Amino acid sequence: MKSMDMGQATAPLSEYAGRLKREAVILTNKGRPVAALVSLEDADWETIRLSTDPRFNRIISRSRRKHRDCGGIPAAEMRRRVGA
Repeated sequence: MKSMDMGQATAPLSEYAGRLKREAVILTNKGRPVAALVSLEDADWETIRLSTDPRFNRIISRSRRKHRDCGGIPAAEMRRRVGA
């Protein structure tokens, strides 16, 4: 993974995108990460859209907290319950 201060990122975006097969590029501001350029191989538009949607991420976080706090049921039991 390559890290670079935003002030040093002066090349065209296409040049950085060309490097993504080898490693991600993390842009920083005063040493703090602010953006990441990562390869999206094997990703579709829906996956990308959902992974960057704050509302969807809140739903996932809420679900994970509930599962951690209350537990869950095995997938086989869920399939049995819904008749799958």
